[in-house]
Amino acid sequence: MNIDPLSDSKIIESWKQNASPWTHAVRGGEIESRRLVTDRAILDAVLACRPRNVIDLGCGEGWLALALQQNGIEVAAVDAVPALSLAAKEAGVLDSRVMSYEQISEGLLKQNADMVVCNFSLLGEESVDRLLRAIPSLLKPNGTLIVQTLHPIIACGDLPYVDGWRAGSWAGFGPDFIDAPPWYFRTLGTWLELIRTSGLTLHAMQEPLDPRTGRPASVVFHAHRST
Repeated sequence: MNIDPLSDSKIIESWKQNASPWTHAVRGGEIESRRLVTDRAILDAVLACRPRNVIDLGCGEGWLALALQQNGIEVAAVDAVPALSLAAKEAGVLDSRVMSYEQISEGLLKQNADMVVCNFSLLGEESVDRLLRAIPSLLKPNGTLIVQTLHPIIACGDLPYVDGWRAGSWAGFGPDFIDAPPWYFRTLGTWLELIRTSGLTLHAMQEPLDPRTGRPASVVFHAHRST
């Protein structure tokens, strides 16, 4: 089957191929930006809200779900890639499920929580648009969505600052990584509009700084379910 190289389907296919090296890289602390900035940024953002229960969408190999669980928070960890969900379960995540964003958008995740967190897991186009529209149904009243993603100003690079698909890269990663997944670039304005039209109200935005460059390593959105 031929898959469009710049598509939501290609993202999932690529992650299926790279689940094992990714798990080893994360658990081996091989990703410097995560060690220096972004892991702490998302963990602190979630813990500051003191949620009792969290849905971790696109949980990957489960590091964040496990860290939250160790802080006494009930976590439902969800990923579309079976090997990543299994890795999370093997690491000790108590509730690790395999489910695609499309399935969640269709209402198949019968659960709600104080918080939904998406940590560098909103990479697609239509799948992400639909998922965000479904987020309010996953949140309890006054629930919170926290998203950490690439900072548009930094991630844009030398390309035009307009929405669109970008080819992926494993630059800086080991030789075991293959067939890098593409990702859909959104400007800051597009992110804010998508949050608003999804029935969410932006409460805060953080820009964690990389100590090596003094530039944002990511952007963290805090949004509440609109009443």
